[in-house]
Amino acid sequence: MSKIGVVLVEDQADMRSVVKDIINLSADCICLGAAGTPAEAREFTLTMKPEVVLMDVHLNASENGIDLIRELKQKLPETQFMIFSVFEDEDTIFDALQVGATGYLIKQTDPPDMLEAIKDLSQGGAPMSGTIARKVIANFQAQPDRKISSKSADMHTLTIREREILEQLARGLIYKEIAANVNLSPETVRKHVYNIYLKLHVSNRVEAVNRFYGR
Repeated sequence: MSKIGVVLVEDQADMRSVVKDIINLSADCICLGAAGTPAEAREFTLTMKPEVVLMDVHLNASENGIDLIRELKQKLPETQFMIFSVFEDEDTIFDALQVGATGYLIKQTDPPDMLEAIKDLSQGGAPMSGTIARKVIANFQAQPDRKISSKSADMHTLTIREREILEQLARGLIYKEIAANVNLSPETVRKHVYNIYLKLHVSNRVEAVNRFYGR
């Protein structure tokens, strides 16, 4: 099984070095390039065509990670972009998701959880740190026309176990945490999530949660 190709975009040299080593020491991932500037990010991403780009938000005074995702996602629609940042404000979160990011991790994320998130993202998931997911969900719940709609035709096709897992996805939990809660292996949880996506006609966590809350 080939490793998941990752391009890391991080302007702080020390952090860039640490995260690059974490990726390269993992069994499932390999860092194809570690960029410190927007120019390097463009070069590495367009040349390497990675499966996943781990993108910092703050890069320099004139360009940021959100600008880069907007630009690069149009050229490489199959590449998955995940924000990796200290910023947790709602404007940054929703700007990133709007331009094409499908994952959002805060930099305090433990290395095993970061690697699991990269794997999740590469397989069609939309991993988010718990605090980020809660803000996304709170935004859904705050809208008057977004009410829980578990009686919809699509929701009715889910098994009891799949609904249980979807509820935990909506809480922002990653596969490993869900597995511990429902006494299943992470791989079995991953298979259930795949079936949930098929039944709800969605391709990632954000869309699944959106459907769960009846957007």
